[in-house]
Amino acid sequence: MIQDAKDPLFSILRSKREVSRLQILVEIAEHQPAVRQQEIATKLGVTPQAISEYIRELTEEGMVSASGRGNYEVTKAGIEWVLANAESLEAYARHIRRDIIQQVSIWTAIAAENLRAGDEVGVFMKGGFLFATKKSQQATGSVVADAKKDEDVGVARLNGIIEHHEGNITICKVPRIQHGGSRRVQLEQLKDLVRQAGMVSAVGLEAYISLKIAGHKPDLFFGAREGVIEAAFHGIDCVIVIVDEEFTDFLKRLEGVGLSYTIIDLITP
Repeated sequence: MIQDAKDPLFSILRSKREVSRLQILVEIAEHQPAVRQQEIATKLGVTPQAISEYIRELTEEGMVSASGRGNYEVTKAGIEWVLANAESLEAYARHIRRDIIQQVSIWTAIAAENLRAGDEVGVFMKGGFLFATKKSQQATGSVVADAKKDEDVGVARLNGIIEHHEGNITICKVPRIQHGGSRRVQLEQLKDLVRQAGMVSAVGLEAYISLKIAGHKPDLFFGAREGVIEAAFHGIDCVIVIVDEEFTDFLKRLEGVGLSYTIIDLITP
């Protein structure tokens, strides 16, 4: 097999010397014109003498210009060489991500129907779960082993975009027991809110009891905060009933992850 000169395995990645030359040129370009060889040597893990020799060679080849002791600049030829090799490395990285890793990565989905190894399937998200179907979808893949409907199935060579929308989180604030607890919660409004929710959780016993009185057992109590965030990322609209003293910290957490939310104050006057 004849290797292409643009192949990074044929050129820069084949030689530690070429890698070092690329790194040195990048370091010079970043710090020019005042270049400290000792700092480059420390960063690359080589001796200052080696850096000096590399720079001398690069200067002789016209990729670096010297205007005095410690003053260096990357020339137009040097910049072109760096860009050519950077493009080569970028292409190689894309090849790894798209052609290699994608082939060996196996996603787990739920079989929407009976599937056989080798079937080309469409992949979609529903109710927070990934499904594989023979019907056409924007994202496609290949089944790795036989699976019956509703079983877990492995899907390889996933391509395309899985249609997905993040869920909204409705934050329902209730008071601590010192301020009335479940006795000061607008229960009828709480009933309406949880009726349409895909997941309901409670933070604090006051929140748990409020939901119980409203006739709804929460899906999550322990680990409720992170569970709600995970569910919303998977497209599920959630209601979290939370005691007022935990409210602010949870709000900051949502701001940090960028999820949309609605605040409802259920505390009666």
